Order: sequence, then C-alpha cells, then structure tokens
Amino acid sequence: LVDPEHRGVIPLIGFHVPRRLARTVRAEPFEIRFDTAFNEVVSLCAQAAPDRPETWINPVIQDLYAQVFHMGCAHSVECWRDGTLVGGLYGVSLGAAFFGESMFSRATDASKVALVHLVARLITGGYRLLDAQFITEHLTQFN
Repeated sequence: LVDPEHRGVIPLIGFHVPRRLARTVRAEPFEIRFDTAFNEVVSLCAQAAPDRPETWINPVIQDLYAQVFHMGCAHSVECWRDGTLVGGLYGVSLGAAFFGESMFSRATDASKVALVHLVARLITGGYRLLDAQFITEHLTQFN
C-alpha cells in the first residue's frame, strides 16, 4: 500500500524549471507524445531498477490503469528517441488536478523533460495543481 503521510503537491503557478534543464528542453532531445503508448509507459514504470528493486505496480494495477485510460481519465507523456520510448510518466486527471502516478527514464533527463511538458499542458488546460504523491529530491528542484 502506498500511502504517504504528506502529499507531494506541486503548485503549477510558480513551477520552476532549473536553467540546465530548460536548456535541455529547448534543445528538443526527444519527440514528445501524449497518450500514444500508455500501457507501455505503465509497464516500463513497473520494471524494477537498481535504485528500486520492487515496485507497487503489479499486473492487476496495470489492468486497472488501462481501464481508467480507456475511460479518458488517465494520460501518459512520452519521450521518444529514434523510435524508442526512453522516458515518460503517467497519471490520472480529476477536475483541475493531475495525480502523477509514476515515471521512468532510460535516457538522461527523459522523465524530467516529460514532467516539464506535462506541466506546460496542465497550465494551458487550466489545471491548478499536480499531485506527485511524494516530494522527492528529484522533484524539489522544481519548487
């Protein structure tokens, strides 16, 4: 069960993109797509990694998120390079909030670039906040 004591809420107003990452985003190292490989993003987020040997995303949860995606309430942001999915994130949209569920990266800065593109789309869409479950060191750079 994933149940953080304090939610990792990131206000969209004042979202800060560090200078180095802003340069990376401007260089467009990835093709950014939305909702074209949702199930693949969830599967890649579910894979174990050296810093995370276990994951909470099991096959039952993957199936449930696929259903939410087909209902139009879950979305993915994808970073592609040379036809390969190298980073991304997924989450659930509810009202003016987006609940980021998980992210992955197989290329330097891919998940961060996906997050920057997500925030830009959320702001354009009139969203008010991004819930990231936990505030990690990875996410503190955006405050």
